[in-house]
Amino acid sequence: MAHMARMTLPSALDVAGSTVLVAATIGLCVLRHRGRARRGLAASAEEAAFATLHTISQASPALRTGLNPASARKAARHLRSLLGAEAIAVTDGENVLAWEGAGQQAHAAASLDHGAPVLRDGRPRVIPPDQVACADPGCRIRVGMIAPLTIEGRVVGTLAAYGPSARVHRVRALGEVARWFSGQLELAELDASRARLAEAKMKALRAQISPHFVYNSLTTIASFVRTNPERARDLLLDFADFARYSFRTCREFTTLAEELRSIDRYLLLERARFGERLRFTVEIAPEVLPVTVPFLSLQPLVENAIRHGMEATRATFWVGVVAKDAGAEAAISVEDDGVGMDPERLRAILAGTGVPRAEAGIGLANVDERMRQVYGDDYGLVIETAPGAGMKVKLRVPKYRPGVLPG
Repeated sequence: MAHMARMTLPSALDVAGSTVLVAATIGLCVLRHRGRARRGLAASAEEAAFATLHTISQASPALRTGLNPASARKAARHLRSLLGAEAIAVTDGENVLAWEGAGQQAHAAASLDHGAPVLRDGRPRVIPPDQVACADPGCRIRVGMIAPLTIEGRVVGTLAAYGPSARVHRVRALGEVARWFSGQLELAELDASRARLAEAKMKALRAQISPHFVYNSLTTIASFVRTNPERARDLLLDFADFARYSFRTCREFTTLAEELRSIDRYLLLERARFGERLRFTVEIAPEVLPVTVPFLSLQPLVENAIRHGMEATRATFWVGVVAKDAGAEAAISVEDDGVGMDPERLRAILAGTGVPRAEAGIGLANVDERMRQVYGDDYGLVIETAPGAGMKVKLRVPKYRPGVLPG
């Protein structure tokens, strides 16, 4: 009987895609106004759309790192071009993170005071000439337009555009660009949250590496110290390699070759403990060894098979790991001939509604969720099991995915 693990989570890529679409629409509106002022009504919508998307594509990467001096400076020159302003200021309420354009010496410091009311109440404002204009008759900065930058409703900074006038379409354009800017900051916050969540999940997986496994491995090694010192030395090196990999500096991705090397060490240590009772086979296609996989995505599956599949009364237990080339993907499976599990109970555990017995299934749920978060819901674990019929866990890994690189 097959149990197919499928759980739905909101996709950050969906959020990002909709934000880019909105940003493109905003930019097109802005450039239409700008085009009417500078080039006349003859500017085509196609040219405006291309120019806007190009400008947005240049500004977006910096903003996806959050609101800081480096990102503000990189984005400001593109935002100034987008708005057709004499100068652009980005603040975080305490500092002017970036000033792009003319009049920095005369006006930059005052932009903090101009933005203070906006930070307090979140309402955009137009700063009149008597509060902006400087003594230089050649300075084209006469008015300022300030819009709030928000993250989930919190005002975290301001975006200001300075120029000779504050026409209605320019004020509206600034507001739309500030909303797009805020959307990028929210995505940056989401990225940071995902990174923190991924690190927390990794720590949870590491915590699940059984203390009993560590104790039993060291005890097994100790038992060979007098009777077979050479084997004790080899096992101790295997244990050191396994521990070094499992507890190394947190990385989100690794290669299939490195993951399998760790599994090999784990199986050798368990084989030393169980002797001939434990049999295992590993079949790997050389073509898939360089494929990038989430860190600790396979080892928990093998550990789950041995910890929860073996019966004390059984004479032998078998576990097999297979990784095949499947065109654009690597097809991987971990199978055992152990006690198996009721599919409905496993479904409840993976969905978070069942109570695990001795943590059975926790590692499976963790790997399943991380696979779907990285690659999409179609790449969750597929599990075939039944009581007394063993368990087979299958997963597919794309050979290439944008942004997925080994650490």
